[in-house]
Amino acid sequence: MLTFLRKPAFVLPALLLLAGSVAMIPQAKEPLGVGTKPPKGADILFDGKRQTLDDKWTYWQGPRLAATLPIKWFLVPDPAGKGMVLNTNDPAGAGGKYGAADIVTKKNYRDARIHVEFFIPEPGGNSGVYLHNRYEIQVFDGDTTSHGMGAVINETPSPYYAYNGVGKWNAYDIMYRAPRFENGKLTERPLVTMYFNGKKVHTNHAIKQVWGGPNSGIDGGNDGGKGITETPGGLKLQAEGHNVLYRNLWIKDMDLAKADTDF
Repeated sequence: MLTFLRKPAFVLPALLLLAGSVAMIPQAKEPLGVGTKPPKGADILFDGKRQTLDDKWTYWQGPRLAATLPIKWFLVPDPAGKGMVLNTNDPAGAGGKYGAADIVTKKNYRDARIHVEFFIPEPGGNSGVYLHNRYEIQVFDGDTTSHGMGAVINETPSPYYAYNGVGKWNAYDIMYRAPRFENGKLTERPLVTMYFNGKKVHTNHAIKQVWGGPNSGIDGGNDGGKGITETPGGLKLQAEGHNVLYRNLWIKDMDLAKADTDF
């Protein structure tokens, strides 16, 4: 005689509940962190080739510029991967003379999604990533202050906990919204949200000013850095006389109508 086992009464409701729970799981966010590939439509700023460096970048024509073209930043083998990477140690920037040999993209932008990977081979390595050639996201090993690693410089605490450390690749994933103006008057401050090695460390931070004076970036000399203008700017990388390396640099133009950079 065959015996049919009845499924317990709780199985069907449990399955329905599980299905509903799965349906409620939020969609995964876009890829983040070291090794993230550029999305469709992104402008690849450095792909390990000298040609890309020359085509996409130039020296920033700031008041302290001491370098001359062609760009003296140079390519070296990736110390923890494949291919070639970019070394910031331009002779003109020796001694930490920021602004003397900084490079900036030839293309200017407004709102943008930005990806930058950096590697610091020696303790104390120092560079910087400048949004809109104005607002520095610090790259500085050993500094855990608001002037230090991963900080929107002088405006946020350093998210040093997210740093992978010396001898490892690190990644900044950034959404940036440019300031808004009406009749030449600032009406909305620039906003930035950033992930550091996949960890969200800044959310819709409203940037107050340009820090570091005229040698730092556009508008740095205007009203102590508070006189922000509508002058367009590119993505800038800083030479400070250190062997800081960069790779996998890309940027995608965005149009953020709403004052919100969270992603």
